[in-house]
Amino acid sequence: MCPTEAEEQTWLFQWAAGMARLRWPELDLLHHIPNGGSRNRVEAARLKAQGVKAGIPDVCLPVPRGPFCGLYIEMKRQQGGTLSPEQKVRINQLRMQGYRVDVCKGFHAAADIIEAYMEERLREGQEIL
Repeated sequence: MCPTEAEEQTWLFQWAAGMARLRWPELDLLHHIPNGGSRNRVEAARLKAQGVKAGIPDVCLPVPRGPFCGLYIEMKRQQGGTLSPEQKVRINQLRMQGYRVDVCKGFHAAADIIEAYMEERLREGQEIL
């Protein structure tokens, strides 16, 4: 059975907490941006008025490394999961502002990107080295 996106993201944050203690204290700044999920109309309107924007990636690490001013990760399940049109637009906008943005299918892919990012092994347009 394929884990849910929420399960994969929970594992990512558990891994990051350990890595923050052992290797990179900056990972303590890693955070989730709760823009997704289903909401009723009143709640959705209230959140939109407070600044929630469709398409913003799930996870943010506001730590500069190499040529990037920060890292965003859009989490997807290991199987399935596609980008919405809004996500494609936001990812492009963030990249144009100097952020590294990756779409990761599962916890392991996201952890690999974070490790490569922290070790400055990533360059614009490159996959993991």
